Order: sequence, then structure tokens, then C-alpha cells
Amino acid sequence: MSTFKRRVAQEFNDIKILLRNIPSITVTVFILSVVCANLMANKELLNVGYVALDCGFAFSWIMFLCMDVICKRYGPKASIEVSIIALLANLTVCGLFFLLSLTPGKWGEFYSFELNEVNSALNNTFGGAWYVVLGSGLAFLTSSVVNAILNYSLGKNLKKNNFIAFAFRSYTSTIIAQFVDNFIFATVVSKIFFGWTWTQVVVCSIIGAVCELLGEILFSGFGWKVVKNWDEENVGNEYFNYIEKKRA
Repeated sequence: MSTFKRRVAQEFNDIKILLRNIPSITVTVFILSVVCANLMANKELLNVGYVALDCGFAFSWIMFLCMDVICKRYGPKASIEVSIIALLANLTVCGLFFLLSLTPGKWGEFYSFELNEVNSALNNTFGGAWYVVLGSGLAFLTSSVVNAILNYSLGKNLKKNNFIAFAFRSYTSTIIAQFVDNFIFATVVSKIFFGWTWTQVVVCSIIGAVCELLGEILFSGFGWKVVKNWDEENVGNEYFNYIEKKRA
């Protein structure tokens, strides 16, 4: 077996053991939040002048809280790996939605109005546009890497292991990574395809990051309790022992 194939096989084995050690409810909530945020990004929540916010924001803060919790316990590499899995799951769902939107059947809502425009609108919403999927995927992947690296880098320089330390590393990494996420998506999708100005891109990216941070702030206490319980109950020890043996 070549060196490249051995490394790929090793990475798959690492991920398999990691997923076996992260509580399934955390991974499930993470993946669902990514899928829901992508879908609800099709509906605007607020659009006034330079201020624009879509309904995906109701789920995006959950994504970052999950990443922060995983990064705190398992490290940045684990956070990035689970993010990639969530992205692949989202792309799979988008692909299935697109294929199903091509089927000739009618949506249930059609029978309320009996208008073909209803079917077209719903098919276009769930089927999605390739540039929206591309923009959201690129934005999420980049921001998840930024979030993991920043969260870990800040955390290793903190002497205390308490809620304040967890909040500091989480809030700082989240608002920066959320801005990166919003900026990339707004640039790839809104500016290129909808003609936004750079002012709109930057202002909306900042406003979105702040709003999404507020969502995480409200529930960060719950995130800290989850991490604390994992520490006390030695959740993930199999993964940590495996990593130690591999380094030895």
C-alpha cells in the first residue's frame, strides 16, 4: 500500500473512532442545524436598506456552538472533521432535494390554490441554485476552519478552565468566523449574482455576525455545562487514548 493510501486509511480510521466517541445527539444537532440553516437562508427575515438578515440565522448560531463545544473537548482537528461531515451531509440533502424537485408530482400546497406557480416556487426553493450551494458550502467550510483554529489558539493561552474562559474563546472565535462565513457567502452569491455593493456585503456580514453571536451568548451556558459533563464523565477517553498511542 502506498504512503498516500495508508494516510487516507489512517484518517478514515481516526474519524471513525472520533464519531464513536462524540455523543450522537451532538453530531445529529450539528448536522440538522447546517441543513436547516442552508434551507432557511432562502427566506429573508429582515431587508431594510443596507441591513439584510435571512432566517438561516436562527440555526447558524447552533452550528457554531456545536463547533465550539467539540473543539473545547476534542480539539480543532476533530471540530473541522465533524464540520466536513456535516457539509457532506448537507450537500447530499441538497442533491436529493434537487432531484426530487424535478419529479412531475405536485406539492400539497398546490391543491390549496391550484396554481402551477406554487409548484414552481417550491421546486425552486427546495431544489436550490448551484451558486447558492457553492457559496454556502465554501463559506461554511472556511469559517469552520477559522473558528476551530481561533478557538483552540485562544484556549491554549488561557490559564483557567471555567465558563468565562470558555465564553471568551467561543465568543471571539464565533464572531470572527461568522463574519468570514457571511462575507464569503455575500461575496460569492449576493455581489456576483445579485449586484450587491461592497458596502452592503460588509455591513450585512457584520450585522449577521453580531446577531448570530447573540444567539450563541444566550445558550453558551448550556454549551459549557455539556463540556463540563463530558470532562467529569470522561466522555471520549477512547479517542484520546487512541491519539496518544498513535503519537507514541
